Amino acid sequence: MTTATAESMEQRSVRTTYASDDQQYLTFNLADEYYGVDILKVQEIKGYTTVTRIPNTPDFLKGVLNLRGTIVPIVDLRMKFGMGVTEPTSFTVVVVVNVRNRVMGFLVDAVSDVLDMNAKDIQAPPDMGTSVDVTFIAGIGNAQDRLVTLLDIDRVLTEEEVTVVGKIQDVEGKAEVHA
Repeated sequence: MTTATAESMEQRSVRTTYASDDQQYLTFNLADEYYGVDILKVQEIKGYTTVTRIPNTPDFLKGVLNLRGTIVPIVDLRMKFGMGVTEPTSFTVVVVVNVRNRVMGFLVDAVSDVLDMNAKDIQAPPDMGTSVDVTFIAGIGNAQDRLVTLLDIDRVLTEEEVTVVGKIQDVEGKAEVHA
């Protein structure tokens, strides 16, 4: 195969346009299950470091960290979803996301990859009745022979939880200014 042929094949495999019903999701693992969030909500991925615990906060709120001058609350998604506490490993990361115009970090077991998903590959969340809250699930995607629970990142935390987290950010941010 000539160099020109190899280059043209590489160029064809790189996707430059998307249909209106295509979307990209950052996927990650929690307790051997795959989850995804809209890539446009992701600000960055950061390796896990210890966080500063804040007293009298919900158990799922691990604490806060300073990310280039911004106080970022860290939410343990395993705890939020009732899967137990995340035990940090070398693969554990913080996915920094924008939730309702606030920067937050979600602690996950490992990041998997970025998936291109077409709307036809996404099913509505299952109807679990009124006993199970699935309002934070945007859909269930079928990708590469595995199911991916797609999260509506703006609904993972309730309005009250976002308010609590926001107050922590505001207090910690003011404390740093006065320090």
